[in-house]
Amino acid sequence: MGRRRAPELYRAPFPLYALQVDAGAGLLIAAGGGGAAKTGIKNGVHFLRLERIHGRLSASLLHTHDTETRATMNLALAGDILAAGQDAHCQLLRFQTHQQQGSSKAEKAGSKDQGPRQRKGAAPAEQKPAVETQREGVELRVENLQAVQTDFSTEPLQKVVCFSHDNTLLATGGTDGYIRVWKVPSLKKVLEFKAHEGDIEDLALGPDGKLVSVGWDLKASVWQKDQLVTQLHWQENGPTFSNTPYRYQACRFGQVPDQPTRLRLFTVQIPHKRLRQPPPCYLTAWDGSTFLPLQTKPCGHEVISCLSVSESGTFLGLGTVTGSVAIYIAFSLQRLYYVREAHGIVVTDVAFLPEKGRGPELLGTHETALFSVAVDSRCQLHLLPSRRSVPVWLLLLLCVGLIVVTILLLQSAFPGFL
Repeated sequence: MGRRRAPELYRAPFPLYALQVDAGAGLLIAAGGGGAAKTGIKNGVHFLRLERIHGRLSASLLHTHDTETRATMNLALAGDILAAGQDAHCQLLRFQTHQQQGSSKAEKAGSKDQGPRQRKGAAPAEQKPAVETQREGVELRVENLQAVQTDFSTEPLQKVVCFSHDNTLLATGGTDGYIRVWKVPSLKKVLEFKAHEGDIEDLALGPDGKLVSVGWDLKASVWQKDQLVTQLHWQENGPTFSNTPYRYQACRFGQVPDQPTRLRLFTVQIPHKRLRQPPPCYLTAWDGSTFLPLQTKPCGHEVISCLSVSESGTFLGLGTVTGSVAIYIAFSLQRLYYVREAHGIVVTDVAFLPEKGRGPELLGTHETALFSVAVDSRCQLHLLPSRRSVPVWLLLLLCVGLIVVTILLLQSAFPGFL
């Protein structure tokens, strides 16, 4: 039997690093680029239109937003606002889509290439006029909002950005170890504090205002504003390897299914150093209020590069440095889906199709859909078929029927048995 393969949904003309899904507008947003190096590789944010065609989920390029010399390394989405990490800066973008009223011509000022047309981008600090793209009756309008420098190390780089639960604030972290919190959309700084020695790898903001950060210094910390609430202690409660220090690679909050007021925190732990015979990586679920570990399980020997939690908190998506993609069920941390080396190179981001908006329409008969992007410029689709379950009452009915049939057979074979 051949190796399992995931369908390729889209291929960009540059390496892809970040991914977001807007189920309300039916958009898949993928970003990346070649950076400032003069290699001829472009930089941009691509807006893809998701549709079901002949019963299959497909994506078509709706608009390309040029970011000039700045590759987008991370994204966060809040309604119609995108926060894009570009080098040491965070750039806010606002996009809007709507159906065209009648036929109209696409914008003339733009690229001479076929397909979506756009004006050239501007520097992060500049205000850029809105850009419109029209295709198949859909109009997309993108404009640059504010931009601000978010990292100030000797080699500054914003590594992560996330919005607060109410979308009024966003938090950024980078190579200088500082967490900075900004108002949206003005990007006025409201908080700044040293959280880690070295790079901040990931951030997660909860609805109660608590902020979880994980860093290169092997620590995972819970903050209330700039005050340390507690630190996560995984190795003290889980598997320990005396000669193998682990660090936290990613953290994400997720709902508890059927309990919308409760939260789980999910983290990924990976070996701090690469070894010839690598030990396993681990997935851990934590109580979202006490931050005590609930369960931890190994998730393979491939080094995990990214983590995503589905909107309902039911599924976890993982990407690896070697290009593999997996889906786990959140309550048991059991693996349900796995494609080895789906990309063949580091998976840079994964994102689930949300269950709200157009999500159910686009999902069809499948239980969930996970998108993955990688340095190989490809966006792939990973579909989890519905797990058919039998109602309890039907199981009981079958058991009763089986007992009756057994008694009748015994009575037929051995008259006077009863």
